[in-house]
Amino acid sequence: MVLMTLFTLGQWGCQSNTQENAMEQQVDPYQPQPYVKLSHPEWSKNATIYEVNIRQYTPEGTFKAFEQHLPRLKAMGIDILWLMPIHPIGEKNRKGEMGSYYSVKDYYWVNPEFGSREDFQHLVDKIHEMGMYVIIDWVANHSAWDNPLTEEHPEWYSKNREGNFQPTPWYDWDDIIDFDYEQPGIREYMTSALKYWVKETNIDGFRCDVAGFMPTDFWNNARKELDAIKPVFMLAEWESRDLHQEAFDMTYSWSLWEKMHLAALGKTSIAPLVEYMAHDVSTFPKNAYRMTFTDNHDKNSWEGNMYSNFGEGLEAAMVLAATVNGMPLVYSGQEAGLDRSLKFFDKDEIAWKDHPNAALYQKLFKLKHQNHALWNGAWGGEMVRIYSDKMDQVISFSREAEEDLVIIVMNYSASPVEVSLKSAPYKGNYQDWFSGDTVELKGNDQFSLKPWGYKVLVK
Repeated sequence: MVLMTLFTLGQWGCQSNTQENAMEQQVDPYQPQPYVKLSHPEWSKNATIYEVNIRQYTPEGTFKAFEQHLPRLKAMGIDILWLMPIHPIGEKNRKGEMGSYYSVKDYYWVNPEFGSREDFQHLVDKIHEMGMYVIIDWVANHSAWDNPLTEEHPEWYSKNREGNFQPTPWYDWDDIIDFDYEQPGIREYMTSALKYWVKETNIDGFRCDVAGFMPTDFWNNARKELDAIKPVFMLAEWESRDLHQEAFDMTYSWSLWEKMHLAALGKTSIAPLVEYMAHDVSTFPKNAYRMTFTDNHDKNSWEGNMYSNFGEGLEAAMVLAATVNGMPLVYSGQEAGLDRSLKFFDKDEIAWKDHPNAALYQKLFKLKHQNHALWNGAWGGEMVRIYSDKMDQVISFSREAEEDLVIIVMNYSASPVEVSLKSAPYKGNYQDWFSGDTVELKGNDQFSLKPWGYKVLVK
């Protein structure tokens, strides 16, 4: 009987192995496989995104007061509103008078500084009513020192050598303490909290703070459980391919910002910027989104205002960030020409005024919405370099999709240039998107570009 049983088990094992091998053989190892396994929400295909700093947005600094700006943002072409953290802020070891949004005291409630839970729901509903979407900032890596979890589940936190709570190692984030994602309990708790906000308030997803500090498998599972409720949009504060496979629709393109920034300040040539474009085409997953920007709350807080960042090259950088592969971001106040850094831990209201930036964004986002070539991920067109006789000064490329074609010719330098574009594959008539003029490309076309000047040609 024992021998018969062993034989039967062995036979069953052989059959099981044969079945597994057959399944493996069904996938042709020589056929390219898509890296991105998740499905983006269909509405994100040509979306733009806007970061909302509720505290600094209005004198009141509330959800209700911010609602007054929704029609303006809608008219500017904004699709996704990312609200910086809305949760109550810790008081223990608080920085500044009002503390950091990223020191979360309660994951299941709203910061009374911003209004009531009902006020938040009204804002979400109003955003949806206007045909826009809303994601909230989520801080899963750490909590405030006085979050009740410190007493209810101290085992969920990482400890220093003395066995005490600690900020995230190596950082000076003294107002927060670090979670330990080797503990299953914190994974379950945090996933449940994420699901709560989607179920109860109908938000459309999350921007996840320092997402790369947590295990990728945590985010993969969280995305799966969230998508079971509704298709969500997930933005990771990180720049890494692995997060795109199953967890996040979009990551940050800090490397683009850095290379645009250095070239605008004259600290490098455009060569590193061209290298970025080459790597984007050859190494970045086709159906993953990159968030492109000239400013956000990190850069605004740490690097000084955007004018000192980009100088006279700011407008060119804005145009480039809105036409390269990626989803363009606008930070609170950029459209009003914000000329200083906003305080991070104290009240520091934005001075709202009419400014050319708003009209520029509106024009760029109108093009993005209607022209498939500039759409996001696999919906959009690949960046194809167009060569010229001024390769060290001029960035020129095309993007093409669904019979739509956009050509960008940009003098990313402080000197005027006469450039001859090798445009033989692109012969035909185009509209200059900003002047409205008709431009005919004949095959070896000459352009005169002022410092930081650009042409966006549309067919």
